[in-house]
Amino acid sequence: MSEQVDVVVIGLGVGGEEVAGRLAEAGLSVVGIEDRLVGGECPYWGCIPSKMMIRAANLLAEGRRVDGMAGSAQVSPDWAPVARRIRDEATDNWNDQVAVDRFTGKGGRFVRGRGRLVAPGRVAVGDVELHAANAVVVATGTQPAIPPIDGLAGTPYWTNREAIEAETLPASLLVLGGGAIGLELAQAYARFGVAVTIVEANQRVLAMEEPESSALAYEALSRDKVSIHIGARATKVVHDGGKFTVALDDGRDVTGEKLLVATGRRTNLGVLGVDSVGLDPKAKTIEVDDRMRAGERLWAVGDVTGKGAFTHIAMYQAGVAVRDILGEDGPPADYRALPRVTFTDPEIGAVGLTEEQARARGLNVRVGTTQIPSSSRGWIHKVGNDGFIKLIADADRGVLVGATSAGPTGGEVLAGLAVAVHGEVPVDRLRHMIYAYPTFHRAIEAAIADLGHPTGS
Repeated sequence: MSEQVDVVVIGLGVGGEEVAGRLAEAGLSVVGIEDRLVGGECPYWGCIPSKMMIRAANLLAEGRRVDGMAGSAQVSPDWAPVARRIRDEATDNWNDQVAVDRFTGKGGRFVRGRGRLVAPGRVAVGDVELHAANAVVVATGTQPAIPPIDGLAGTPYWTNREAIEAETLPASLLVLGGGAIGLELAQAYARFGVAVTIVEANQRVLAMEEPESSALAYEALSRDKVSIHIGARATKVVHDGGKFTVALDDGRDVTGEKLLVATGRRTNLGVLGVDSVGLDPKAKTIEVDDRMRAGERLWAVGDVTGKGAFTHIAMYQAGVAVRDILGEDGPPADYRALPRVTFTDPEIGAVGLTEEQARARGLNVRVGTTQIPSSSRGWIHKVGNDGFIKLIADADRGVLVGATSAGPTGGEVLAGLAVAVHGEVPVDRLRHMIYAYPTFHRAIEAAIADLGHPTGS
């Protein structure tokens, strides 16, 4: 059976749901296909529940820090109420049926199933073939990448989903991966009294960020009694029914009651039938242009494009794709000021290029830094005030091309720096603006002073 429609969206995570809903509101006949939960990773496991968990863990840490301010406090962790709250509030405020109803309320039609490309403009789902006159949009996201470690397959290891869903605390937790997800969950569990060990193959955690960010995260988690093995690869996993034992390539073994695998995410283009539209089913991502076009009547948005596994990237790309499909004017996709935040304590926010990336591009780089504890707000904050501002400037053009804001509210301080990078605000203009006192973001002024005077300013 075949059916004619205007648009088919395969995958209703945050990006696909945004595209489908907005095109339906514009009056197009839209079919949205999803075989799992509508809304994707973010509302059920990622962005929202994980940050609720982190918030609870940070409150415990703040209570324990009272000694560093005045008086003393005894704070005992109790995981069960937190687990129930995360589950209940997530269910009450966002669930699959609510998401489906929201989409259909905009005029879209929802199909539960797995969509597969069968030809340009054609998608099969079940025994129905949908012919899209205007567009097919692929927004199928990613799934945890499980490394081919000897013995790992078949064991009851955790991904981020099981770590979020857990209703009881293990005595100990092994974490494979020292990226953002691994660090965030490791710190949260540690603050609830779990003995946590991280194994990271790179020579530093947060290897894609500034070395200063890596050092700060390492120190912060070490203070939370997290054991971190860097430059170590897992070679074998054994589960004896009660605990995991992971053999490392340096000859050591580490053990834990539970094992969290947080080694990145991957796509699975083979099951999408991308070869039917001229794409490589073995590719890691779907290549798109600056209008999110991937082929004839074919667009892609979100994690599957490889531009960054962030909710805000999926939503941003959705807006670009919607405009293009509707024939509306608007700027093309621009990732120069891509923001990212690791929600550890301290938070580590970053935007644009790192110093290493900027130098690799041959830019005339100037670097300005300042430490948060040396700022007035950092002094007021006292215990827990670790952090820094680092600015990366293109001296020839006199503009920032990257920045890091790490500290108690590093992700929020990042906003002004993201505007500066995105808008290519001249450093000289940033040097002479007014910074509210006493705020964490006022430390940006000191970092700009440390830049000196790039020739372009």
